[in-house]
Amino acid sequence: MAEIEREAMEYDVVIVGAGPAGLSAAIRLKQLDADLQVVVLEKGSEVGAHILSGAVLDPCGLNALMPDWKEKGAPLNVEVKEDNFLMLGEAGHVRIPNFPMPPLMNNHGNYIVSMGNVCRWMAEQAEELGVEIFPGMACSELVYGDNGEVKGVVAGEFGRNPDGTPGPAYEPGMELHGKYVFLGEGVRGSLSKEVIAKYGLSDGKEPQKYGIGMKEIWEIDPAKHKEGTVTHTMGWPLGKNAGGGSFIYHLDNNQVYVGFVVHLNYKNPHLFPYMEFQRFKHHPVVAELLKGGKRVAYGARAITEGGWQSMPKLVAPGVALLGCSAGMVNVPRIKGNHNAMLSGKAAAEAAFDAIRAERSGDELAAYEADVRGGAIGKDLKMVRNVKPMWSKWGLTASLAFGGLDMWTNNLLGFSFFGTLGHGKNDAEATEEASKHKVIDYPKPDGVLSFDRLTNVSFSMTNHEESQPCHLRLGNADTPIRVNLPKFAEPAQRYCPAGVYEVVEKDGQPEFVINFQNCVHCKTCDIKDPAQNITWTTPQGGDGPNYPNM
Repeated sequence: MAEIEREAMEYDVVIVGAGPAGLSAAIRLKQLDADLQVVVLEKGSEVGAHILSGAVLDPCGLNALMPDWKEKGAPLNVEVKEDNFLMLGEAGHVRIPNFPMPPLMNNHGNYIVSMGNVCRWMAEQAEELGVEIFPGMACSELVYGDNGEVKGVVAGEFGRNPDGTPGPAYEPGMELHGKYVFLGEGVRGSLSKEVIAKYGLSDGKEPQKYGIGMKEIWEIDPAKHKEGTVTHTMGWPLGKNAGGGSFIYHLDNNQVYVGFVVHLNYKNPHLFPYMEFQRFKHHPVVAELLKGGKRVAYGARAITEGGWQSMPKLVAPGVALLGCSAGMVNVPRIKGNHNAMLSGKAAAEAAFDAIRAERSGDELAAYEADVRGGAIGKDLKMVRNVKPMWSKWGLTASLAFGGLDMWTNNLLGFSFFGTLGHGKNDAEATEEASKHKVIDYPKPDGVLSFDRLTNVSFSMTNHEESQPCHLRLGNADTPIRVNLPKFAEPAQRYCPAGVYEVVEKDGQPEFVINFQNCVHCKTCDIKDPAQNITWTTPQGGDGPNYPNM
């Protein structure tokens, strides 16, 4: 790469990712000083194209950033009216009463939204303030300064051949330099992963934990639609095979979000998260709701679940991690967008003070202190034991003790359990296939449940096939030589887009990567037992194009 010459552009702050964290940072910087030069780089074809979320938004982040968001026309139109918690069995369910739930689990005052649309609106607000936003500009690498600090990124590199060499239409991209670089890439971002490793930001922290979240938008019978209704379920079909649960949110226009989350610390490599989701929709409660409706969109993404004890150090020289790049999701609430917005605001304020003091390229210690000592830290600390309890003790015990822990944290400000650890990372949690039974999944019926490739077509995913594969193997032999005999090559199942296959060629198994199917969930980067797969940013704005997920 050293021989490639690139032009450089100078900014005060360079922000990677036009999600809620990055856009909040951009807006706050321009609120504080209209003369600051701020740029936001987004890998999606447009702002919001790669945004997938549980989509119940706590507006506290927007309230802090733009108290007049209602007057400005923010697309928060469906306020939560009803909150349901169900424990599912195979053929029935039990409703969990709301009254024993800790106050933080109450969704009243929150909004069912399309986060893609919220981010599109936030981008409009940012541009009105003078922020430069460039969609379709994937950031392929970091640029380091003479003292080892992050001083920028390379963006807009196009035209490499499948083997990685520059093609005839090669464009080297540009270097965008900033006094500070903010990484708001979302879960398991490639640049954030590099920064965390290079500067040892996770040293002394618990391993990060993840879930895979899959989501469909359905248009249902108007007679069954209850705008503003929020339903969460636990139990069937996962049982003891894995932690996780579902969400069903009734937004407007007779649409519902139907989502399913599987915690990625499951042991059985035969588990097929996507098929668990499809099986879930055949539960009588769900099937009756969806009967006569139609699925109109599909998507998937990883979710950070490690919480307070897994959040890495947030700053290194010249760079700060925002939102899900650092893992700010409140697991029991299935919410992280509010913390993402608050983190962007906090990072902007720290950078503004530093630039005003004529600093650059150093660590924004004030941002770290704000996150850990402020609203984000309070939000995450209160629920810090729910995930490890679920992982160690199972669903029933975690409901009882996790609820008790959240109540004592809320009322007394402390936990009887201290801070529990997570133990193994999700890749290490995978056990050998010989220790577990193969799970027999029903064939999708094409009405309520669908095969992966059919559903991927509803994510509007597109990748230029002449570009290099963005899913890179550390060792090309590992999938067949190690993962297949030892783990039945779980990549065939944990991927929610059918990217990975084991096929027979000349009588021998061969590992195939259909990277054009990739919806950028990054589960492979997380769950591969050999940690042999690295997700990198593809060229241009390739990937999913979610309409209003």
